[in-house]
Amino acid sequence: MVEIAENECVLSASELTAAIEMLRAIIPDEELELLAPTGPATVYTTSITIWMLILQRLEKGKTNNEVVKDVLSNSRQLLPDNRRVREMTLSKKSGAYSEARQRLLLEVAELFANGVCESFVQQTPSWFGKLRAFNMDGTTMTLSPTSELRKVFPPAVNQHGETVWPVMLMLVAHELQSGAALPPEVGAMYGDGNTSEAKQARSLAKRIPPKSVIFADSGFGIFSVAYAMTGEGHQILFRLTKSRFKSMRRVAQLLEETDSTKTYSLTWIPSKKDRSTNPDLPADASVDVFLHEVELDNGETLYLVTTLGISSEHAAEFYQRRYDVEHDIRDLQVSLSLENLRCRSVDMMKKELLESVVAYNLVIQFRRQAAEVAKLAPRRLSFK
Repeated sequence: MVEIAENECVLSASELTAAIEMLRAIIPDEELELLAPTGPATVYTTSITIWMLILQRLEKGKTNNEVVKDVLSNSRQLLPDNRRVREMTLSKKSGAYSEARQRLLLEVAELFANGVCESFVQQTPSWFGKLRAFNMDGTTMTLSPTSELRKVFPPAVNQHGETVWPVMLMLVAHELQSGAALPPEVGAMYGDGNTSEAKQARSLAKRIPPKSVIFADSGFGIFSVAYAMTGEGHQILFRLTKSRFKSMRRVAQLLEETDSTKTYSLTWIPSKKDRSTNPDLPADASVDVFLHEVELDNGETLYLVTTLGISSEHAAEFYQRRYDVEHDIRDLQVSLSLENLRCRSVDMMKKELLESVVAYNLVIQFRRQAAEVAKLAPRRLSFK
């Protein structure tokens, strides 16, 4: 990348060309145009609009005007063979590009984002035998204070009344080996129609590739999430709170004990509280699990629940990989300046978010390739 200032950078023409060609190899322009046809004189076709959205996020949220000027100045060769492009009479104003962004179908943006993620994941070796693992975690984001966004994503309320910024709850699953992110689940953090991380996890379970291992912290270590994940054919490795672990341990069977570990087996069934908050649970709902209590070198104790038939030592070792997600979410939200999504409608926000995930996955893929050359673990190289 070409350094511009301490906190700003832009892609060089060769870097941008390499990125676009990689995306075109995954989903050709012709396929996108069949899904959302545009006229022969159109400059901002479906494919061009998508990769300009990606470029905006790679350059940390540049304005529409800025990205149009950048493309016309540095990457004109990537535009279609159009008379206005050849004669250099295409306006540098962003009106036509803005219209193209609005015209882009959300379904096409979703298809593209899912296709890129699936391709990058499949190019990476699996983790545990033939199983893939996904780190799952959530975060919140503030959005532009428009009436439409405030209605769908209500702001927080404090002692002074309702605040200004709409707040969105976002749940992301990152594939362990590649670091690639699935398109996230989003919903309202506050208000009458608000969601929760547990509800989002149940939806995400349906989109995670079959027979995966799901890592999550104690916020997800509840029956309804475990039941949803195993119901979709996934394995789980969740952390538990100390109080929940002790409650489950009272009805579990001790299988093995060492100086620093204890392993139990349990048929996990929902509590009265679980049933009151999840009335749709079947009467016979249960999950066969193992509980692991592991004393760490720092004096803390790790409480885990899993469906994997592994030792306590392996469970603790595997769970350490969950901490990768802290860096992955930071890279997605902060390094790509995802906190600065300032679109004004729900539909446009979702399209920007989807192509921002593509931008993130693109950087992750280039980092993985660079790590192979440098003979380093990918996360040893800085995302930024």
